[in-house]
Amino acid sequence: MDRYLGQSLKSPVRFIADRQAALAALRRDLHAHPELGFEEHRTAALIAERLHQWGIEVHTGVGRTGVVGLVHGRSNESGRSIGLRADMDALPIHEDGAAAHRSCTAGLMHACGHDGHVAMLLGAAQYLAATRAFDGTATLIFQPGEEGHAGARVMLEDGLFERFPVAEVYALHNWPALPAGHIGLNPGPMLAASDRIEITITGKGGHGAHPHLTVDPVLVAAYVITALQSVVARNVAPLDAAVVSICALQAGSPDAASVIPGEARLTGTVRTFQHSIQAQIEARLGQIVTGTAQAFGAEATLRYTRMYPATINHAPQFEYAATVAEDLVGANRVLRNLTPSMGSEDFSFMLQARPGCYLRLGQGSDDHTAFLHNPRYDFNDAVIPLGAGLLAALAERRMTPAA
Repeated sequence: MDRYLGQSLKSPVRFIADRQAALAALRRDLHAHPELGFEEHRTAALIAERLHQWGIEVHTGVGRTGVVGLVHGRSNESGRSIGLRADMDALPIHEDGAAAHRSCTAGLMHACGHDGHVAMLLGAAQYLAATRAFDGTATLIFQPGEEGHAGARVMLEDGLFERFPVAEVYALHNWPALPAGHIGLNPGPMLAASDRIEITITGKGGHGAHPHLTVDPVLVAAYVITALQSVVARNVAPLDAAVVSICALQAGSPDAASVIPGEARLTGTVRTFQHSIQAQIEARLGQIVTGTAQAFGAEATLRYTRMYPATINHAPQFEYAATVAEDLVGANRVLRNLTPSMGSEDFSFMLQARPGCYLRLGQGSDDHTAFLHNPRYDFNDAVIPLGAGLLAALAERRMTPAA
């Protein structure tokens, strides 16, 4: 574990390292008791209890099951506040791991490391509450419903930044693709916008032996799926990134092999980094879906839902966060040009509301090779001190009084 602790003996990483065993035990307790988005009642209660123990002002029920903790510094002449966010929900995945702390609830598990994110922000909270060596307020945001529920947006709609104003906001997510002890970020897009597409094709059902009397929606669906692959290949500039994926097709019944159904449904996802490309793809999908269906005498509708915007770091906050990370682990362990992921994150809503930065914390090791959303994934407890120390340092240093 020592090789992940950072270089500065005076850093919060060292303080938290002395409490690593307790934080790891807490993390494993959360892992054993996963809760889905907006159902994180036990998790929220545990968080609130720990914050109360450390003398931190606690607000519960923010964005339904969210928790906000306010750590007040030794002074508040600046009136400044820095936000630190951790997501806390689990996924509807059955865990295959054999660890003693594996999920106690069949079909649910912490497959994305949000249990570790909670533990790291609690570690940062404990340090900040014990030292309070800053001028201002550290706002600790424990967010529900990141996995597809847009919990960050729900917290904002509940007045998160009006009730708890922050000048900047930061978030940290574990990343198995980076070695433990390394930190990755970049000054622009970190994750893509995530949009949902639903296509309904209406034809005319009938007997499979008499297809000329039907308008086959399955055939139309096949042509639509193929045609949609031309959008990125032929409509998006080669140096721009985008993904169009059809992930499900539902039509007819496997038990009715000779029945052509009257309807087919497709669902999928679109991923982009730029608003202009997002709008271009949405328009092009509509043209292809409608035109292809008409060519076969069918009708089709496209429902295009913009779910999460792209997660885009702000340049000044990126530079600050990268500098703090380098002070903790050394420049050779900080990747300033981390390749963006086509995954998505609802922290993007917070970055639209306030300047900030989203960072990746490496957790890969010989014992932690499974990627996110894998049924054998588990968070690497050895990186808790570094992740918690980084979060604490981001708030503390930003609010350090001028000499």
